[in-house]
Amino acid sequence: MALGRGTPVTSKAEVAVAAAIVARGARVMLVQRRVTEGALSWQFPAGKIEPGETPEEAAVRETQEETGLWVAPQESLGCRVHPLTGREIHYIACRPVGGEAAVASAGEVADTVWATLGEIPQYVPYGLFEPVQRYLDAALPSQFP
Repeated sequence: MALGRGTPVTSKAEVAVAAAIVARGARVMLVQRRVTEGALSWQFPAGKIEPGETPEEAAVRETQEETGLWVAPQESLGCRVHPLTGREIHYIACRPVGGEAAVASAGEVADTVWATLGEIPQYVPYGLFEPVQRYLDAALPSQFP
């Protein structure tokens, strides 16, 4: 699904979350939550979509707030109800455009890492949303020829 103008989230989806899938070279950014939510410890930079905000805008804002990295949205990868949290999640592919990734919100984030495709299961052992996995399979060079 190509990135469009984005539609602001309305009242029913105000609890929705936007997640930024930030690929750089052969790696994707993951953040470790300060407080786990069930089995969820490592995830993509993400946070609640504010009223009147599009998922793309929220993904950019949350990435900057959590990691200090500025990103530009590239493509909407889809939406689902997360099987572990029950939250509506909008996945937005983004590219870095400035700054360096670090823990910028110590209250929310304990650590950041740039993971290779093969390392993702060490951080996210329960698997990724299929459209996100397909995107990363295409976007990240494999370590094996």
